[in-house]
Amino acid sequence: MAKVIAIANQKGGVGKTTTAINLAASLAVLEYKTLLVDADPQANSTTGNGFDLKNIQLSLYDCMVNDTPVTQVILETETPNLYLLPSHLDLVGAEIELIHHPNREHVMRNALEEQRKKFDFIIIDCSPSLGLITVNALTAADSVAIPVQCEYFALEGLGKLLNTIKIVQTRINTDLQIEGILMTMYDGRLRLSNQVVEEIKNHFGELVFNTIVHRNTRLGEAPSFGTPALMYDAESTGAINYLNLAKEILQKNNMTKIKNEDRIFETGDHVADQ
Repeated sequence: MAKVIAIANQKGGVGKTTTAINLAASLAVLEYKTLLVDADPQANSTTGNGFDLKNIQLSLYDCMVNDTPVTQVILETETPNLYLLPSHLDLVGAEIELIHHPNREHVMRNALEEQRKKFDFIIIDCSPSLGLITVNALTAADSVAIPVQCEYFALEGLGKLLNTIKIVQTRINTDLQIEGILMTMYDGRLRLSNQVVEEIKNHFGELVFNTIVHRNTRLGEAPSFGTPALMYDAESTGAINYLNLAKEILQKNNMTKIKNEDRIFETGDHVADQ
């Protein structure tokens, strides 16, 4: 049965889609069959895996609004073990079209139910909002990972997201857990980055992943080539960071046997940009 992780933060520009693409690719490279669900109408997870939106005939929109079977929509990516449920701009209209649906918060969960038996992981890239599609993603998920940028406004809006998660836990999906808070765009040369990391860890403690994603040019370049960073430059800092995140999640969920001395205890002190 697949572990379903939603990648969510209603604040834009925090590395949410970058995290979804590269975490999914890292899990796939580690030989876990992974489905990446693009639940963002901007469809960046779709184009970031090399698909031209002009050629997308069916998308998540069709699964949610027209009851199209997910098996007819899933695409195989060039990354081994990684599959994609693509998005399209049409998804913008799904919130309006589902507004009177009797079970509107559970539409995505129901659509993905059969796929949970076929994959090891399902990663959902949420849109930068707290609308109905994001609520659907949180309802479908077992846990939520929250990317937070290492900048001054890092905590801005995080309270609203956590409140939304709490509401979903209380009213819709009582099993939803917080997988972790991921610090992104870290620059060890800046005092501010270190201060933000320290503040977030003081506030949230063990909820914060040990892995930190460093500001990295390869992460920015890879989407323009339609590929995850791991397939673009496997030795880049960004690729290594997300591979470590995947390993940390596997460890956290007791899905791998790794000696204690080999476990991930990454800090922001020793990795330079590549």
